[in-house]
Amino acid sequence: MSEYPHVYDVRMDLYRDWLNTVQEVFRGSGSPLPDDLSNEEVAIAYFLQTAPSEEAAEQLAESNEKRLRTIQQTILDRLDDVIVPDIKLRTGYEGTQFHFQWVYQQGENIVENRSQYRIPL
Repeated sequence: MSEYPHVYDVRMDLYRDWLNTVQEVFRGSGSPLPDDLSNEEVAIAYFLQTAPSEEAAEQLAESNEKRLRTIQQTILDRLDDVIVPDIKLRTGYEGTQFHFQWVYQQGENIVENRSQYRIPL
């Protein structure tokens, strides 16, 4: 008899969460980004604030997207054997629906909204 992994309803787009936060930061600074910018343009605009060149900003933007997508895939890959058991242990949440989001609150974190489980990065 083989064991089947649990079936979970997972919502997560960490890169989109990061992009939305970048757009909010620019809006809050009084210099909103144009609505028609691509994801790549939003990311480059963010990194241009501190990068020494546009080329460096492009590399940082690409690296950041890859990093967030890798983190997201790792969460999905380890959901059944690490993440969900830890959520249950730490929060008592027993559900099968999860909504993970990237947030910046005293550093980068991934927060699961239903249980308030937090993964600091």
